Amino acid sequence: MTPSTGDWYKANYRYLLGAVEQVRQILEHHLSSDPQQSTSPFPLQHPIAASSPNNTLFRLDELCATFNLKPIERDIVLICVGMELMPDLRLLCAAIHADPQLSYPTFALAAKVFPSFEWSVISSYSPLQQKQLIEIGSSPTLTLAPLRIDQTLLCYLLGEPCLDEVLSSTIKPINLPQEYTIKLPQPQGKIAQDMAKYLSSYTKGSKNNIVQLCGLEVAVIHDIVALSCSLAGCNLFTIKVHKLPTASSEINYLIQRWSRFALLFKGVLLLDCHQADAVTGAVLDAMQDLVQGIQTRLIVTCPERIPFLKNSTLTFNVPQLTPTEQLAIWHNNLGSAAGELNGQVEALVSHFNLSSGTIQAACAEALNASKVNSYNSENFGTILWNTCREMARPQLDDLAMRVESTVTWDDLVLPEQKQKVLREMVAQVRQRSQVYYRWGFGGKSVRGLGISALFAGMSGTGKTMAAQVVANELNLDLYQIDLSSVVSKYIGETEKNLRRIFDAAENCGAVLLFDEADALFGKRSDVKDARDRYANQEVSYLLQRMESYQGLAILTTNLKDSLDNAFNRRIRFLVKFGFPEQIQREEIWRRVFPQHTPQQGLDFRKLARLSVAGGNIRSIALNAAFLAADAGEAVMMKHLLAASVSEYSKLERTITDNEIAGWV
Repeated sequence: MTPSTGDWYKANYRYLLGAVEQVRQILEHHLSSDPQQSTSPFPLQHPIAASSPNNTLFRLDELCATFNLKPIERDIVLICVGMELMPDLRLLCAAIHADPQLSYPTFALAAKVFPSFEWSVISSYSPLQQKQLIEIGSSPTLTLAPLRIDQTLLCYLLGEPCLDEVLSSTIKPINLPQEYTIKLPQPQGKIAQDMAKYLSSYTKGSKNNIVQLCGLEVAVIHDIVALSCSLAGCNLFTIKVHKLPTASSEINYLIQRWSRFALLFKGVLLLDCHQADAVTGAVLDAMQDLVQGIQTRLIVTCPERIPFLKNSTLTFNVPQLTPTEQLAIWHNNLGSAAGELNGQVEALVSHFNLSSGTIQAACAEALNASKVNSYNSENFGTILWNTCREMARPQLDDLAMRVESTVTWDDLVLPEQKQKVLREMVAQVRQRSQVYYRWGFGGKSVRGLGISALFAGMSGTGKTMAAQVVANELNLDLYQIDLSSVVSKYIGETEKNLRRIFDAAENCGAVLLFDEADALFGKRSDVKDARDRYANQEVSYLLQRMESYQGLAILTTNLKDSLDNAFNRRIRFLVKFGFPEQIQREEIWRRVFPQHTPQQGLDFRKLARLSVAGGNIRSIALNAAFLAADAGEAVMMKHLLAASVSEYSKLERTITDNEIAGWV
């Protein structure tokens, strides 16, 4: 919604000012005429709607046509406009009222000076009040109450952009790009074109005013909405469902204010319901009231069809972009650079499920960055990959904790066989595109394509570190989810929490690390009551999502035996993290200190006699480093002894003489 410019803007202002001047002359004529005459003989001309330089109506005539204003209603609007544009009008109002305190328009003044006056203007059914075109101030007498033009309406008549101040706290404008800058694949583009025709066919008061868009890819849906409104020549505004007022009077007032604004500015309202499962029943009731009460164009976006919209709207199910469609978008936007990436574009498609708009933005950003840096295919591929990671993060950052880490295979001390399993896991994630799409294993069904792993072992044995190593090797983000916080005692809430996590993760190629898996995946109980039945449904839902998840999901548990066989069958990789033997503990001690940590007289063989897991070793090393730094010394065995005693105390264990013999 941009301000009008050029010849139309100037002509529109002159036309409005001319109409106001006519009203001012009527007031002057009334003061100079014979007071015994009941009506003024001065003829007030209401010209036929004039055409502007670009063959559109001027705003004043457009207003009259939109709200079917009678001549007297038009005159009252004009006198209120005159109060804002012509300061001397106050003196005329006071003189007509014969009271210097009444220096403003009133219904009584209008009754005196306008021959076309009808008392119907004071009715709540008059457009002046029903559409809130004027504001009526406080006064003991209605006919002497001050009348004032609404700010939004004044801006409209002047050709200026404006958002109703009552709506601005909940409804936000969306700047629409030119239609030729929005590029969508054929299925989504066809939906946008059909929506545009539907929006264009809307007439005031008609029932074909609501469109419902269902799908999980929010960015794609918003691209479709933007293109459809651009094609239909509409202005787009949005409100999130959880921002709706819950009181009936407030939602009705919102509908009333929006209806006027939408008619004036050709507005389309986008009701974003993608977080509808996270709101209370009161907000859902408000959503239903809005949908049933609004008579202007409304677009509802949601993950799934809303039941009470089933029979009253045009509904589109927005399909996700297929890998082939995404690949085509990548190639179209990268141009000749795509051919130099040696299959990296296919890897991007297999890991990041991005919308058309996001792919376009990622390509543009990476191409610009490559111009600043020295260009080569390897460098450009890295820039493009990291750009995709950053653009996909916001979808999951609010739902899980992103784990930043730089640990590598060299930091991980595990038996060779277990490391081999981890490397096989990395290879499968890395080669998903080759096996699933080029070789056809993913062509029949998405079920079973998810790559999942279970890391079982006591605390501190390296489960989380192994997940960090895998994510770093794949150059993917690692998100940690505490399943104990996801599980809810309220029926259905656990599935909602899991759905939000998986839906967001599908697009960002992240490695998901679910901690405390036994909080949800314990042996499924026999169904003895309703809670047992729903608990089993929660387990089944997560198993189903894991099987179809297009990334890598890792679950950790301290109690591997608590997981049932059905769960184990659906896990592709199982890695048991046992308590490290003495030779492994010695290797952990050798690797635990960073390169720049000063050391003096450390005996790693003696340190390995401590019967603790790797997590405890790292804790002891860190605490010893602080003791040494505070003493101004290098890390020595005495600092490690003091730190070990503290760690054992925390574990509620007693350190034995054999473990620390010969340390100091």
